Amino acid sequence: MDTEIRLVPGFSWFGKNIGIKDETLDFGGILSSVPCQAAGVFTRNTMPGAPVVVGKNHLKDGLLQAIIVNSKNANVATGERGLKDAVTTCQWVGEACGIDAELVLPSSTGVIGQYLFMEKFRTACQNLKADFGSTPEHAENFARSIMTTDTHPKWVSGSVNGASIFGVAKGSGMIEPNMATMLSYFVTDANIESSVLQMMLKRVVDQSFNRISIDTDTSTSDTVVIMSNGLAGDVDIERFEATLTEMAVFLAKELARDGEGATKLIELTVSGASTAEQALLTAKSVINSPLVKTAIYGADPNWGRFVMAIGKVFQFTVSLEELQIYFGTGTHRLRIDAEKINRDSVPLADISKLLKKQEIAIEIVLGSGSYSEKVWGCDLTEKYVEENAYYTT
Repeated sequence: MDTEIRLVPGFSWFGKNIGIKDETLDFGGILSSVPCQAAGVFTRNTMPGAPVVVGKNHLKDGLLQAIIVNSKNANVATGERGLKDAVTTCQWVGEACGIDAELVLPSSTGVIGQYLFMEKFRTACQNLKADFGSTPEHAENFARSIMTTDTHPKWVSGSVNGASIFGVAKGSGMIEPNMATMLSYFVTDANIESSVLQMMLKRVVDQSFNRISIDTDTSTSDTVVIMSNGLAGDVDIERFEATLTEMAVFLAKELARDGEGATKLIELTVSGASTAEQALLTAKSVINSPLVKTAIYGADPNWGRFVMAIGKVFQFTVSLEELQIYFGTGTHRLRIDAEKINRDSVPLADISKLLKKQEIAIEIVLGSGSYSEKVWGCDLTEKYVEENAYYTT
């Protein structure tokens, strides 16, 4: 796995500006030279955007050949007109690229509650096939075209048994699994059946994109899709899944690191839980807590906020005698035993020093159980409020 753009044979890309909101790139696509086996995982928000509804329908047979994405407008809460616009966009892309419209998966991200500017889409789709190319610049332009409040594009490359994998993601706010206000697309030339890809992708997402939090909100547009054109032949499925998981975790961490207004990446491990459910619920309770996130932003060693967040998991009770909180890693790891410590000797200054780092590792040990979970998040700053208080103006 590496962060260089290493393109996958058989796939082409584009990203351009069509004037949806400003002069930045806002319209992009991925095109395969042949139909692909495909799989997708989508938001669990009960108010999904029109592209999610249409995309799920187009994926029913496990086949895709193109993905078309616009930023700056989410096409959410737009009713029947929004659905029609998503379908029409796929038809225009299909006509321009010489493929069936149902082999096109649409995605939109941006402001909720506004209709798409379909005349701009119609114009953008004329001679669209000429926009596609197979250079790193084309892929980078795509990665930039799907951005909203991201500060930089995000991609990762990998390989397995001679087959290539390339992944792109966006997302900075409205992020709390399942999944996040995020879009992520993987392409590969490995030969893997869609049914296998679908089960694999669900496991991969559960260990990556479903383990991040920025602001506790679940978006209406979340989409993770993988397309496999099969040009490189068969691969070892277990090795492929391991590599794909590693790549997805990398992208998930980059999303958390680039959270709106964020200055720090938090990696939180909850261990010693009696069940997997307890470990995950506790991890989410802590990583989602505004009080924990603001304390980390200010490097405030207020470990009592962690105790509060742990106690919000009403389904489980944790003994204060067993609770341990660790800050940092290696020789710089600091431990707090909530029941046993001398309150006057807590190394508050040392904890504060660790919390000033850009990457912060924290582990919470709940007891002697055998279950653990790892999640990622970021701090909460004034810039997050500034970003979202005037999002549509």
